[in-house]
Amino acid sequence: MPDPDSSDPVRFRAQVREFLAQALTAELQTAGLEQIGVFSPASIGKAWHRKLYERGWITPTWPVEHGGCGWTPLQKYIFEQECALANAPTLSSAGLLMCGPILIHFGTPDQQARFLPRLRSGEDYWCQGYSEPGAGSDLAALSCRARRERDAYIVDGSKLWTTHAHHADWIFLLVRTSQHERPQQGITFLLANLHSPGVTIQPIISMSGEHEVNQVFFDALRVPIENRVGAEGDGWTIAKRLLEFERSGVYGPRVRRLLAQARRLAESDGARWHHPLFRQRYAELSIEADALEAGELRLLAAASDASNVTSSQLKLAGTETLQRVSELCVLAAGTSAAYTHESTRCDDHHREAGVAMARYLNMRAATIYGGSSEVQRNILAKTALHL
Repeated sequence: MPDPDSSDPVRFRAQVREFLAQALTAELQTAGLEQIGVFSPASIGKAWHRKLYERGWITPTWPVEHGGCGWTPLQKYIFEQECALANAPTLSSAGLLMCGPILIHFGTPDQQARFLPRLRSGEDYWCQGYSEPGAGSDLAALSCRARRERDAYIVDGSKLWTTHAHHADWIFLLVRTSQHERPQQGITFLLANLHSPGVTIQPIISMSGEHEVNQVFFDALRVPIENRVGAEGDGWTIAKRLLEFERSGVYGPRVRRLLAQARRLAESDGARWHHPLFRQRYAELSIEADALEAGELRLLAAASDASNVTSSQLKLAGTETLQRVSELCVLAAGTSAAYTHESTRCDDHHREAGVAMARYLNMRAATIYGGSSEVQRNILAKTALHL
């Protein structure tokens, strides 16, 4: 339920700051500051999830009847801004921002009663099963198969780049249940327990050294029919809706957090901070951050649900700006970026510089996952420009 005195943006921002000052421990803040991947490590994310859940702020984007906060779009944005500026950890979006809204829109009452409370409380940790070898941006080319066998589907195949699968309890996945002339047909949306027989998870180490993603193999995995969302063959419609949720993240506050890091790193070397070329680049990206935040606020005010156009605009502008500012952080760090951030022997500056380098490498994938920048431009060309 919404707080009784939270309707005024100024008072609401003060509430958020007060909560963060109390709830963000030094350990959580350090983890947020040193976060390399798109999400915080699972153990940190679960600890922060619990604090938000206890405060009643874990699902601000959900309808009130399903446990949402009743916040306005501006309040949601203020919350994201303050969390970023306070170096709060970033929670996995697979459950809260993707699977949850899909179950709210397409799930049966039984599915909602079964999954949504445990998702909100953090008892179940989710991951996404979309990409496959040979089916990334061309998602309709997926070949992971599921055959109907009485009251269950038998799933065989694999999913690739599955973030945090090694920590997850459940996976939502797209499977091919029939062959049609159009590849978008014959795709079905399933919910599978990753602790079931027939699941093997193989780690993939990124070039930044992180174990964030995995390949998940299914060998005769049995998924009960009651874990199908929507009708058989409706998976593509559900998938498109889910991708809009995934691409509709808030990017402006994340850019601000990285700009603050770039300034800290550069100021440790006065000559670098005052170098005219560095200051020019810093100013350019600050202006980009202003424009990005203004655009996000305008789009949030225009509609509560993102369309194909708005979600693609946000994804395209947000991820490309994040990549540019992560590059600025490496430039600010100078030769200190060569340090390994995991070393216990380096001081705070060299550790932060090492984190900046690892984050820069990790963020090269930002313009690929969730639909590459090329895909977003094609969507905008078709739906906004009618080309």
